[in-house]
Amino acid sequence: MTVPSLAQRLASHVQYLLGGGPFPQPGGWTHMGAVICDVSFQPRCNYEATLRPRLLRLQGRWPDARTVRGFQGRLATEDLAVAMKFNHAQKVATAHAITDLLAVNGIDTPDDLHTWLDHQTNRATLRSVKGVGPKSIDYIGNLVGRSQVAVDVHLRTFAADAGVPDLRYEQLRAVYEEAAALLGHDRGGLEHAVWRYKSEAA
Repeated sequence: MTVPSLAQRLASHVQYLLGGGPFPQPGGWTHMGAVICDVSFQPRCNYEATLRPRLLRLQGRWPDARTVRGFQGRLATEDLAVAMKFNHAQKVATAHAITDLLAVNGIDTPDDLHTWLDHQTNRATLRSVKGVGPKSIDYIGNLVGRSQVAVDVHLRTFAADAGVPDLRYEQLRAVYEEAAALLGHDRGGLEHAVWRYKSEAA
């Protein structure tokens, strides 16, 4: 089946289960430490119960980490696993690597990152970090105010329930983007609505 026909199938499923919206775009972070930790720690994590409270606490305890340089300074002297109360060596390493890469590229604020992600070469550079896949790239964009579809297990399950076959990441993202266009919804808003529906049902 073509992307438009699959998108129509998905759009019908959205309307049946979620109604006509509108679906507001999810809020992001203005604190770069929270942005970096969110994308680094969220895989296979209960977001609302486990990760979000830790990110809010990090913002309060490390206010100077609102910029990449400030966060990098904190990481040089303090243990992120202790600060986040999250003992996972690979996720901590991913956060350090993303921080260093952004700093080298002159990214300091959410606005900087928002603009930097406009370029495919920069997105590919970020993909070079261990633990950062295509979903992470779209997800971190949403955290700084872009409107993208970050396809995770919840979006895959929802699409499968709609009769959409198992597709590669980029293909399924395109189906969601086309469904959002058909329904007149913001891409990020539709993604977040589906994510909330499936995560609360899980």
